[in-house]
Amino acid sequence: MKLVIASNNKHKIEEIKLILSDYFDDIVSMGEAGCNDDIEEYGKTFEENAHIKAKYVADKLGCAVLADDSGLEVFSLDGDPGIYSARYAGKHGDDQANNDKLLQVMYNIPDDKRAAQFVSVITLIRPNKPVVSAKGTCPGTILRETRGNGGFGYDPLFYMEAYDKTMAELTMEEKNSISHRKRSLQGIKVLLDKED
Repeated sequence: MKLVIASNNKHKIEEIKLILSDYFDDIVSMGEAGCNDDIEEYGKTFEENAHIKAKYVADKLGCAVLADDSGLEVFSLDGDPGIYSARYAGKHGDDQANNDKLLQVMYNIPDDKRAAQFVSVITLIRPNKPVVSAKGTCPGTILRETRGNGGFGYDPLFYMEAYDKTMAELTMEEKNSISHRKRSLQGIKVLLDKED
């Protein structure tokens, strides 16, 4: 079965392909499938936005579609930047500006109040099958300066005590073994295994 990922983010697509390749014959981005629309994410939660994206592409292409909505929640900021993570500083996908804004907003927050988590919600819509959805989280702390050159988004600020590294200092293998997206995809795999 072919699977279209409702994204053109190459990092997300690589991660999803690695984890779900045993379940689908062909996994492609929405752009590769011929859908280059800009999907409006008008939901108020990660769950709503993942469903909106998956449904939009599934309705347009009529095939299996997986959508991920993910972001960073900082507890001392009441969960911000949350669903606005990719456009926190205004422009969508400007990692440097988003990190700079987060550092500025958190400037006066003490070290013991900088706990955060990455969140990923994945929704899978397939023809003539029930919709499945799963959520994954990854806990960490927001540093006062960036560290590491790997990853993307808030990875250089997201410190993981168990590894004594930021997400941006982990190897791709390490990141894929513990990331929020890995955990939500594992949840999807469990649900798919139950169908067999």
